[in-house]
Amino acid sequence: MTTAQQQTTATVVDAFFERFGAGDLPGLLDLFAERVDFRVSGSPQVPWTGARSTRQEISEFFGIFPKVLTAPQSFTLHARLVDGSHAVVMAESAFGVLATGKTFTNAYALHFSVEDGQIVRYHMYEDSYAIAEAFTAVSGERADRSRR
Repeated sequence: MTTAQQQTTATVVDAFFERFGAGDLPGLLDLFAERVDFRVSGSPQVPWTGARSTRQEISEFFGIFPKVLTAPQSFTLHARLVDGSHAVVMAESAFGVLATGKTFTNAYALHFSVEDGQIVRYHMYEDSYAIAEAFTAVSGERADRSRR
């Protein structure tokens, strides 16, 4: 049985991915409450890790990606589980790091909480070690080529 809250949560999460995929930052930010429990734990070498809570901070978070990454090479949404105000999305994407030329594949989970039609919690769980490796110095193969 689907409750009205579950339908609202599912609709907001679907809108999040539609707006993110379309590059609609203003529309994406409209989905967030004024104050959000927003957390991406992980390596400090990954430029988007850390806690945030305001729309301005969240805007800065989403603004980091085009500055440091290529456009996504792939994106797969594996599952979306919704229970009342909570949704967990499991996905995988691949990107290149502009500064190093390295690529990484990122399997991750996002935990959303939706209240009154807005996202109040956004927790991302990803392999920040693999991502941090992609942000480190140029790979050996590229370094070898540059010495020639």
